[in-house]
Amino acid sequence: MRFVSMYQAQPDIYPRAVKGWFAAWRWTFVWLTQLLFYGLPWLQWDGRQALLFDLEAQRFYLLGLVFYPQDLIFLAALLVLSALALFFFTAVAGRLWCGYTCPQTVYTEIFMWVERKFEGDRIARMRLDQAPWSAEKVARKGATQLAWVAIGLYTGFSFVGYFTPIRELSQVVLTLTVTPWSGFWILFYGAATYGNAGYLREQMCKYMCPYARFQSALIDKDSLIITYDSARGDPRGSRSRKVSAATQGLGDCIDCTLCVQVCPTGIDIRDGLQNECIGCAACIDVCDDVMDKMNYPKGLIRYSTENGVVNGWSKLQMFKRALRPRVLIYGGLLSAASVAFAASVALRSPFQVDVVKDRGALARVVEDGAIENVYRLQIMNRTELSQTYRIKARGIAGLEAPSTELSVPPAGIGSVVVNLRLPFSSAQGLLGQSSPVQFEVSLLDTTRTAPAVQREKSTFFVPR
Repeated sequence: MRFVSMYQAQPDIYPRAVKGWFAAWRWTFVWLTQLLFYGLPWLQWDGRQALLFDLEAQRFYLLGLVFYPQDLIFLAALLVLSALALFFFTAVAGRLWCGYTCPQTVYTEIFMWVERKFEGDRIARMRLDQAPWSAEKVARKGATQLAWVAIGLYTGFSFVGYFTPIRELSQVVLTLTVTPWSGFWILFYGAATYGNAGYLREQMCKYMCPYARFQSALIDKDSLIITYDSARGDPRGSRSRKVSAATQGLGDCIDCTLCVQVCPTGIDIRDGLQNECIGCAACIDVCDDVMDKMNYPKGLIRYSTENGVVNGWSKLQMFKRALRPRVLIYGGLLSAASVAFAASVALRSPFQVDVVKDRGALARVVEDGAIENVYRLQIMNRTELSQTYRIKARGIAGLEAPSTELSVPPAGIGSVVVNLRLPFSSAQGLLGQSSPVQFEVSLLDTTRTAPAVQREKSTFFVPR
């Protein structure tokens, strides 16, 4: 029985190095994103790590803020903001995220740079792969692999450093006493970086990333995308520089295929916009360089809109079309959500109060026939200073609610039992009823310009 493959074998892609305006911007974002990713775990704030997601203690530190699992609403809000930003920027200028700041793009750029340093550019790498194994090939390939592994492991180490204090983590890693879970995630994330950026590369963008599948629903004919001006470039072909292209019956495209050679996903942009195009603009840089050498105007491949190319619009005309209803709606929603998110974080209370009524005995009769209800108040201190809180209660005429104070350690949780009593004379008209009561918790912090007060409701039960 003969095995028949149902899938077409994908040829290896050897992207060629390119220099230019957009390549410089791409590397700028590589540096910025990696300085943030690798540097933030080492940043200190008031004697602790500035950005730390302490899952074991259920504390999430962001500069001067402390978040708890109860604050997951802020994470949901961030996800909504990210989605709106993706919609907005895609509608305006296509896959900017993919081309410049996506981790897959960033680490692929880093890994390809390492590969070029040890194995050479496109042609040299192709020859090296086709050559038989030799000492030189082993040395070059081995150096590439070692560098990739080192980058992957340090990336995994930095990733775990967001969840375990990185200074402590560095000590246990150096002494080889890392815990099994930390070791697992360092190796797992490092292996994922190594595999995705070293080998999968364009396969991630082509087959695994869902963004390419729904980008067509987010862009329209007025979205800024990478386009090939077929009216100017066709018919394609090589030509003599001594005779004008028009005389030879040719367009400006000399069919050098350099735009294909520099593409990290291996597509031909001259065939039009495709799902595989990540918007990195490498084809623009290399084509502009060719146009300079041929003394032709730049922009045969450029950022433009479909309507702009068809109608020959200027940049100003295309910019005016950018302010269309879709973009305005996305922009308005993104702005409103951003303001609401910033305001909610700024106005976030420095503590949280939970009131739990004693379920074992809803009410009890004490001396002189008074009715007593028991409550447990739990106060979560959201600051990194020890705080003292004053607790009061009200809501029923004659209610005896002694003022209580509770001290809670930094980023800690404290609880106190509060007994509320209602004299016999005041309880007669409330027999068999549950009446609302309100607890008022005040933060006794003289350094605050505005008082911090929280009010929580509960009920007071009077038995028959």
